[in-house]
Amino acid sequence: MPLHRDGAPMSHPLKRRKPAIITALFGLIATLLIMAASPASAELRVVATTPDLGAIATEVLGDQGTVEVLVRPGDDPHFVDPRPSFVPLLHRADLLVLVGMDLEVGWLPTLITGARNPKIQAGQPGYFDASAHIVAADVPRGPVDRTMGDVHPGGNPHYTTDPRQGARVALALGRHLAELDPPHAEAYVKRSRDLARDLIRLAQRFELQFRELPAERRQVVTYHKSWTYVAGWLSLTDVMQIEPKPGVPPNPRHVARLVETIQERNVPAILQLNYYPTRTAEQLSERTDATLLRLPAQTSEGQRYVEHLEALAERIYETLKPALAP
Repeated sequence: MPLHRDGAPMSHPLKRRKPAIITALFGLIATLLIMAASPASAELRVVATTPDLGAIATEVLGDQGTVEVLVRPGDDPHFVDPRPSFVPLLHRADLLVLVGMDLEVGWLPTLITGARNPKIQAGQPGYFDASAHIVAADVPRGPVDRTMGDVHPGGNPHYTTDPRQGARVALALGRHLAELDPPHAEAYVKRSRDLARDLIRLAQRFELQFRELPAERRQVVTYHKSWTYVAGWLSLTDVMQIEPKPGVPPNPRHVARLVETIQERNVPAILQLNYYPTRTAEQLSERTDATLLRLPAQTSEGQRYVEHLEALAERIYETLKPALAP
């Protein structure tokens, strides 16, 4: 064994370096493990309350994560029976996307509390209220109370029926995901802009198409005050609602007024989302010349959000356009 000048044994150079090599290896392994567990490199888990928002989130998120939807396409999002499977979905979620404007107030807050997930609490990065990014309609000017029916203090929450509002949501969601997951920020922003572009083009195409209709053919009666955004987009006049107040079932006197109004103004169509009861609307259609048009409230599973709105506008247009002369 080599000796120092003072006669003491000299340690082998490799033995001297072993502790340093092992320490460096452990440090590298720890770094790799941290990187693997980092939310920035992991797939994001997104939960959306409604199918429309789920479809928007799916396109913007792309292959960087998964999207789960709580409300089924045919359900009324005002009234949802929470299923046991909702809680674990919310517990694992990195981002919750909701309609807001108190649409989900009757069922979502309890689920959020039960999920025990600090990331998706209001005000946290994992909480995305889409209504914060739209131009709200039907905002009450004064105090709201229950005598007014189911009036939302923040405005009408049915904004995903308007592609222009959907474009705003898509762009905002793209920016939000970019902040949550910086390594994929460019992809999120690009996909959100592509979707917004498709939605704006769709909006402009049907805006022009509906304006060519005579004003009297652009009159409708609706069941619930859920068509404000569609009316604004397609230049429709929502003459009356079958509900005398939002959420209040029709009474005989109100039905009689509806029949009289439809006949006097020659209203061509009654629009109704598919989760509302049809009995009164069917009676109105039978007693007048108005066509009852029941439409899907939300994007179907596997359908693009743009496709859903395109089908919605096409069916309304085909019902309202004047019949060709024989």
